[in-house]
Amino acid sequence: MTSRSLSQLSPQQRGLLGLAGVAQVGLCITALITLARTPKSAVRGLPRWAWVPVCFINFVGPIAFLTLGRKH
Repeated sequence: MTSRSLSQLSPQQRGLLGLAGVAQVGLCITALITLARTPKSAVRGLPRWAWVPVCFINFVGPIAFLTLGRKH
């Protein structure tokens, strides 16, 4: 697989890449705000401080915290 620069992508591909980037940043911000507002006793799995770097792992980290890291 060869890598291509951004200028070599079609407008549709650039749009999808931009949309994926916005979704990633939105998920990360949502997870971090939710983590900050969630009481310590309602965070499960990892300690609260350990969830912070996990939230920066592409789409997987924020989704993991939002689905598994909180007591509902």
